[in-house]
Amino acid sequence: MISRDDVLKKGFVDEPVDSSVDLVAEIARLKKEKNAVILAHYYQTGDIQDIADFVGDSLALSQQAAKTDADIIVFAGVHFMAETAKILSPSKKVLIPDLNAGCSLADSCKAEDFAEFLKKYPDHTVISYVNTTADVKALTDIVCTSSNAVQIVESLPADAKIVFGPDRNLGSYIKNLTGRDMVIWDGACHVHEEFSLERILELKKEHPNAKILAHPECKKPILLVADHVGSTAELLKFSTTDDAQEYIVATETGIIHQMHKSNPDKVFIPAPPLDSTCGCNNCSFMKLITLKKLYNTLKYEMPEVVVDEEVSRKAVKSIKAMLEISAKLGL
Repeated sequence: MISRDDVLKKGFVDEPVDSSVDLVAEIARLKKEKNAVILAHYYQTGDIQDIADFVGDSLALSQQAAKTDADIIVFAGVHFMAETAKILSPSKKVLIPDLNAGCSLADSCKAEDFAEFLKKYPDHTVISYVNTTADVKALTDIVCTSSNAVQIVESLPADAKIVFGPDRNLGSYIKNLTGRDMVIWDGACHVHEEFSLERILELKKEHPNAKILAHPECKKPILLVADHVGSTAELLKFSTTDDAQEYIVATETGIIHQMHKSNPDKVFIPAPPLDSTCGCNNCSFMKLITLKKLYNTLKYEMPEVVVDEEVSRKAVKSIKAMLEISAKLGL
């Protein structure tokens, strides 16, 4: 008998699965039987992406979570994403294959610290990156993603004073692009902080025709040498429509799976981190999700993501504000 307390203690259903079980087939069967939908972020491993009903970045997954008619949402991503799905679909059961799949960026902005910080800026509009906890979203006026952050900021009056959190690199990038009056929280993503400019430039020498693609969560020196800066979805689109044949990709390596699928004849090289022993840069949290955990999650319908009703009521306003602005702008 699977104990809910044991699942909460470990963070996932630690149930052995016989090697004869066809996980892909069983996941498909359970999904149909339970009217479940699987959402997977681009940073998941290829096998997870391939069995998902929808693969995307944070904005697309937020939109999908809002309109799904499934009874169960299984979120193959990290915890704040599953929280967002639950906030937008409070009557649905939202599952995540491993509760330990957190986010270093979200962890860098605790709600109690952010609340104290905001007391210094009572006349500012608060824009928070979607990579935050539900508690932080509840303190926020408008959520944004890397896909729509510039447009969200520019949708406000030109003289608006803004607090942006929690990613300092994305915030600085937006501030430089828009020239807006922005106070930026000092947080960062461990993956995008660790790319090595020196090693990227060495790769560029080895592949002089390769274009450098970078996510705006990267540090400024990486963005300055990039040929194109954008969200995961934007980098994927650029690599598909652009005529280059080689790319150095400065974001989490999971997106390369989709890049290869869309462009089988092109070469995609993961940008290396500062750690000289590793040739690529993975999010350890994203990679906690496995087919086995996904199967057990669907089978036992655990672990479930629950959000406090009061927090959810406040947080949904900031998420819906983002979705409404995005819809008006055709994003």
